[in-house]
Amino acid sequence: MKQILQSLKTGTTEVAEVPRAATKCGTLLIRTTHSLVSTGTERMMVDFGKANLIDKARRQPDKVRMVLDKVRTDGLAPTLAAVRNKLNQPLPMGYCNAGVVTEVGAGVTGFQPGERVASNGKHAEVVSVPVNLCAKVPDAVSDDEAAFTVIGAIALQGIRLIGPTLGEAVAVIGLGLIGQIAVQLLRAHGCRVLGIDLDRERLKLAHGFGAEVVNISAGEDPVAIAERFSRGRGVDAVLITASTNSNAPVHQAARMSRKRGRIVLVGVTGLGLSRADFYEKELTFQVSCSYGPGRYDPNYEEKGSDYPVGFVRWTEQRNFEAILDMMADGRLDVKPLISHRFTIDEAEKAYGVVGGSEPSLGILLDYQGIEITQGDITRDDRTIGLPLSSPPRTQNRNPNPVSVSFVGAGNYAAAALIPAFKDAGARLRCVASNTGVSGLHAGRRFGFEETTTDSARLFEDTENNTVVIATRHDSHAEFVLKAIKAGKHVFVEKPLCLTLDELTRIENSVAEEVGRAGPSDRNPTALL
Repeated sequence: MKQILQSLKTGTTEVAEVPRAATKCGTLLIRTTHSLVSTGTERMMVDFGKANLIDKARRQPDKVRMVLDKVRTDGLAPTLAAVRNKLNQPLPMGYCNAGVVTEVGAGVTGFQPGERVASNGKHAEVVSVPVNLCAKVPDAVSDDEAAFTVIGAIALQGIRLIGPTLGEAVAVIGLGLIGQIAVQLLRAHGCRVLGIDLDRERLKLAHGFGAEVVNISAGEDPVAIAERFSRGRGVDAVLITASTNSNAPVHQAARMSRKRGRIVLVGVTGLGLSRADFYEKELTFQVSCSYGPGRYDPNYEEKGSDYPVGFVRWTEQRNFEAILDMMADGRLDVKPLISHRFTIDEAEKAYGVVGGSEPSLGILLDYQGIEITQGDITRDDRTIGLPLSSPPRTQNRNPNPVSVSFVGAGNYAAAALIPAFKDAGARLRCVASNTGVSGLHAGRRFGFEETTTDSARLFEDTENNTVVIATRHDSHAEFVLKAIKAGKHVFVEKPLCLTLDELTRIENSVAEEVGRAGPSDRNPTALL
């Protein structure tokens, strides 16, 4: 399948052929129809990639401190190798996806193949998304509109933290995609809205959605206008949706707020706060976390454990649903926010607009040239052959060479295990990874013949005789048992397993394969 990847080292974007992801327990497999390029977040990623190493360091001082700590513990050479390896890894782009369910993973209820859904899936023809990060699309909402669901939820979560009430005066600083949606949602709350930006066209658009506007580029003073707008009281709340390194948005937000006003940061700005600004007015400042409660919680996002609605009314999934309901009712209109359209094959042009000087707002990627039929996705889609342009594979004159496949292509595998096998002259047959991207990168870098997201293929493949397991520790025993049963040699990154029961099963499996009797009665822990 086609997927958009970006190089953190150079900032270049490519449409790569990647093995499609698997349908895992608790996920939906979705055939994408449209995805939205976030001109704020994704432009930051493109700009970061194009920056030199010094500028990259300046933009991420926390990461610099981590690198310095690693130099102290591991030494300079290993640290430089780790940094280069990280920058060389391709980054999957996108988080605003609309498509059609093709497969439903085990344990998932409430979704059926053929249903339209919005999710935070990547820019790819097929995505696998945890069920709590998906929401059904109402019939009244088009696929174009549904692609705005996730970015709409970001705006909505910021507004929920503000807690606006009917008639309050709220300022929105920054009128990009999130800001334009926030204006409409605040108006739907019954708020008076003041929109602040530098761009005349964006100000015009926000005015059409019902906001009073301030054009900073024309020399207008946002604090003075906010004072008049709030009838001399100061605005009740400020939503900062701008993207800048400047401290000005936070400083202006504090100055225009009333006593005990609320300020919520949704975008990315400088955080050089003035104590006097906040102390004298007893202002509240809060940073909004993405789409809402559940974000970055593995129990919610990966394991599918929902929060009880009586205790957490608005999770990220329920925020998705609220945005879609607003679109269906006509109270949220995202169609005017679409400035450009491209096909997935034109993605490089799309990111040229993102990183260029041409004015843009909502850039929509269209996948409609792909026919969608239930059951049209096969297991073969999960494995791709790598081109001959990959690094040359080491030739081994041994008539029975080691032909090795890897399960897992993480940092340790790429930094230590794969180079060791390649240097020893092993034939690098196939590398398997969960998402396909890390496997593709390792396959290209080291010269594997294939890459896959179907780990079972490695145990069925007659072209390899050795399997290296470099996955999460809790999966080691499962893969070891599969490899032994398939008659493969096994190399396992430590630990071999996590429990005594797993160790006993591995012992028994090895004994059965070599035709020996079962293990003795000695304590199996001696084998660890």
